[in-house]
Amino acid sequence: MSAKNPGIVKLCREYKTGNILDAESAVHFARTMNADAVIIGPEAPLETGVSDKILENGIVCLSPTKSLARIETNKEFARNLMKEHNIRAYPKFEIFKKGENAEMFKFIDNLQDVAVKPVGLTGGKGVRVTGKQLNNAKEAKKYAGEILEKDRIVLIEEKLEGEEFTLQVFCDGENLAPSPLVQDHKSAYENDVGPNTGGMGSYSDKNFMLPFVTQTDYEDALGNLKKVINVLKKDYGRYIGILYGQFIATKDGVRIIEFNARLGDPEAMNVLPLIKEDWIEKILDKKLSSGLKFENRASVCKYLVPAGYPENPVQTEIFVDDSKFKDNSKIYYASVYEEGGKILSTHSRAIAVLGIADTIEEAEKIAENSTKFVKGNLEHRKDIGTRELINKRIEFMKKIRK
Repeated sequence: MSAKNPGIVKLCREYKTGNILDAESAVHFARTMNADAVIIGPEAPLETGVSDKILENGIVCLSPTKSLARIETNKEFARNLMKEHNIRAYPKFEIFKKGENAEMFKFIDNLQDVAVKPVGLTGGKGVRVTGKQLNNAKEAKKYAGEILEKDRIVLIEEKLEGEEFTLQVFCDGENLAPSPLVQDHKSAYENDVGPNTGGMGSYSDKNFMLPFVTQTDYEDALGNLKKVINVLKKDYGRYIGILYGQFIATKDGVRIIEFNARLGDPEAMNVLPLIKEDWIEKILDKKLSSGLKFENRASVCKYLVPAGYPENPVQTEIFVDDSKFKDNSKIYYASVYEEGGKILSTHSRAIAVLGIADTIEEAEKIAENSTKFVKGNLEHRKDIGTRELINKRIEFMKKIRK
């Protein structure tokens, strides 16, 4: 880790802070600890090939190689992979390079409603969609032009209407095991307005499902992830680790928005506490063919962020009453660090709280109550996981599906 995170430190026998992109340092620490396996959490080390260096040194790494991680780190690679292998769950798209502005503007005019996406990593904050972050096609052209000028390449996709959901699968190189579906909330403010963030919170339901997702939606999403894994295995190597699929349920079926080559944040916090067996051991032993067992419960995660986040966040000292978090409520320290006995925020998401119960409504109440045990100049979305917001999702899907 790059800073002393008090939550992680409490769980460690030993730890080391430093540059997470320093592959040699990661190898040295893994050897010093006689590690059984290494798991890479963030996307940046995957992009720079830290996993490759770990594997080259004979250490087991439960994360994909740099080549395989392009499924997340390079949207051009991901979209073309699906197109070339006839995995039809992608929206209409075109990739434009510097100097192709005229063609790009014509494509935007034809679609009108679009999503403008940088091809590389942006921490979940680079995508802008007309009708949400962009008022119209004119603003979409302006933003796309800015990306072209900076990155020399941009992805333009049709704007899809529907509800997004996440399916994360654990992969052992031969088999995959799905986890419960999760819905993340990217918008910074309540009622799904404001700029995109890395995720303000999320929820999962019993029976692997979500209230607005059909069984067909679930099976299509899982089927597409299986196809992607098989294509990657054939052309680029065995995928070991976690593959995350961000999907959207539309009137025309399920479409893929993006992939992560790792667990999602915050979605990981919804699913990991519900696993009833040692998932790391099952990956190591290549025994995922039988799936993974999860508690049949619901969960709600809410992020506390510095006041003014994401546009003008103010750093703050944070005070946590750990004693208040019981078995059905959990706390996760995110972008914070400990210095001089104080817990301080950065300019990003600070603390996540999680509630677990038999229903989403009960889990939401636990999570919301847990926010009281974290003090500081912090804000959070109170609407995540509430009956009102979920009913809104259900009614919206009924409307577009009819």
